Amino acid sequence: MSNPSERSFDARVPLEVAHQALEAIVAEAARAVPEEACGLLLGAGGRITEARAATNVALDKARHFEIDPAALIDAHRAERGGGPELVGYYHSHPSGLPEPSVTDREQAAGDGKVWAIAAQGMVRFWRDDPDGFEPLSYMLAEA
Repeated sequence: MSNPSERSFDARVPLEVAHQALEAIVAEAARAVPEEACGLLLGAGGRITEARAATNVALDKARHFEIDPAALIDAHRAERGGGPELVGYYHSHPSGLPEPSVTDREQAAGDGKVWAIAAQGMVRFWRDDPDGFEPLSYMLAEA
């Protein structure tokens, strides 16, 4: 691969996830119960260095998530200004599994972004492909 940002689109190469980012996702998921937590995955290419919590603005927060549009706009603006790349998103399933739900599949954009889903104290990573979610492996890294 010639471009490091292509790495996030290659399921054959494990994501690098900073310990702090993974811990933040698990902690935010636990804090939000019985509602779904959600947030942004920031970094560069195939590396996630930060999981930034965002307000869940969904009407039914116990069964759905919707990331606050202001958080998304801010992340895109920061990225354009040389800040971290918006690698993807995370959310939790308070009473489900760490895998895409039917609703997740219906709402997905198919844009190649990474989705982290937390449930039962675990986090799994997925790539949002046009043909559906593809599981991603990951390795822990220092920030």
